Amino acid sequence: MARKKSTDTSRVKKGAELEVEHLTEVTDVTPKQARALLRKHGADWQKLREEAEIQKEDD
Repeated sequence: MARKKSTDTSRVKKGAELEVEHLTEVTDVTPKQARALLRKHGADWQKLREEAEIQKEDD
């Protein structure tokens, strides 16, 4: 049985630090800000990006 390759690179593998790293790369927030956003919004990436943009504007 052949395994299906995942081509969706916008998704992050499970693991908090990988999610933090990914969020900091795609939104330019600090790791501390990324952790806070992930605690608040979980894996809702659309909401995470929106909130990260707001935080960047406030800085």
